[in-house]
Amino acid sequence: MPDSTFYLSPTTHLDLPTLRQLLADKATVKLSDEARQRIQDCHQYLHDRLERSDAPVYGINTGFGALCGSSIAPEERQQLQVNLMMSHACGTGEEVPPELVRLLLLLKAQSLSYGHSGVQVATVQRLLDFYNRDIYPVVYQQGSLGASGDLAPLAHLCLPLLGLGEVNYQGYRLQAADVLSLFSWAPLALEAKEGLALLNGTQFMLAYGVHCQLRAERLANAADTIGALSLEAFDGRPEPFDARLHAIRPHAGQQLVAARIRGLLADSELQRQPKTAVQDPYSFRCQPQVHGASRDALAYVARTLETECNSVTDNPNIFPADDLILSGGNFHGQPLALALDFLAVAVAELGSISERRTYQLISGQRGLPPFLVAEPGLNSGLMIPQYTAAGIVSQNKQLCTPASVDSIVSSNGQEDHVSMGANAATKARRVVENVEQILGIELLNAAQALAFRRPARTSPALEQVVAAFREKVAFVSRDRVLYPDLHAAAAFVRTYEWA
Repeated sequence: MPDSTFYLSPTTHLDLPTLRQLLADKATVKLSDEARQRIQDCHQYLHDRLERSDAPVYGINTGFGALCGSSIAPEERQQLQVNLMMSHACGTGEEVPPELVRLLLLLKAQSLSYGHSGVQVATVQRLLDFYNRDIYPVVYQQGSLGASGDLAPLAHLCLPLLGLGEVNYQGYRLQAADVLSLFSWAPLALEAKEGLALLNGTQFMLAYGVHCQLRAERLANAADTIGALSLEAFDGRPEPFDARLHAIRPHAGQQLVAARIRGLLADSELQRQPKTAVQDPYSFRCQPQVHGASRDALAYVARTLETECNSVTDNPNIFPADDLILSGGNFHGQPLALALDFLAVAVAELGSISERRTYQLISGQRGLPPFLVAEPGLNSGLMIPQYTAAGIVSQNKQLCTPASVDSIVSSNGQEDHVSMGANAATKARRVVENVEQILGIELLNAAQALAFRRPARTSPALEQVVAAFREKVAFVSRDRVLYPDLHAAAAFVRTYEWA
């Protein structure tokens, strides 16, 4: 039987496919021997350094933020770290979903495993204990400025290591102290810098980014397939997808989408039928250019996320081999804030063009009945799902106002430029969820319209999608309550294995 253990190691590159697999398989995650040694060596170096020198080191023997000029006596340094954890747990708003808290635990442990943070091995191990046992701290979505790291969310994430705060475990919301007792785990006793290392970092916005990117990559595949199906249902032309067109404007995403749609239309009876229209509307004809541009944007986002997944983002950072402790700004979330804003825009555009295809399908053109129902008038058919899609598209436009151009001064002017990456992260997730519903509405309409093209068939690949969809959502022969169908369509888009 293959080993289902994944080891965090400074030499292991944590990429998006690996994260996707880890989250799907629920493999046990452990520290490699090399990671343990690096963490221990850094921790020992820090304490040896503090023994031999009273030189101020931010957040270790000084206060935090604007209080960095305050000196902290050796006997108060442990309490300083505990105070930091408690005082920064100021999250509000909705709870972070468990699947994202799970990612947070993993990404925090990964960042600490490089041995530049000064923490104990036991601290990183406890994060992994929570991860492996499905113990999810209660974390709130609001509170981070995305600059000194995701301070408030990470405080909530890590308070339970000390037996403080709350956790979700096996469907119950419990006091962290009770869960520690259940496993006979003693609360961690934080040592110098550990509270700072746990709270500084970009793991909140990074977890959202990874989560959104994995869903967005699925959406990009879904958009190509559903768009191809709509083209078929609309009696669209194949010429816009010819490889020669895209060879003379060779954007990678554009070429990929054109090739995918050509493959999806292969062996289609409908494509072999004579076409009456000379050109199709842009929402059909320009799928390679629009979907492709979104794919190129997502490729940039993926590179940024993978770099961040393999980075140390707390402060200050410790370099034992160089006998150095450097205070800098690796906690600043600007790289992620820009990428998350870009992700939201790229995904929103998949929804925007999708809604336009839906509108064309219900408009009574090219032999299709108005609103895709056999008896329009008595029946409204699929009139109103397009309204729903249009409303969601408009909401996405509002959500795509970039967070990364915003900033607000905090900590008495010491923290005078912030990324707002956490806000970019949470609204990006809303955009992704919205587009899953928009594409679900398009799929509902495309499958409905295709029925009016029978007995001619689309390609085997697209017929397979329609058959799978029909197991979840039936043909609309006359008016019925439609919201369960819309919800089922969104779930189908979210879960179907799009080729």
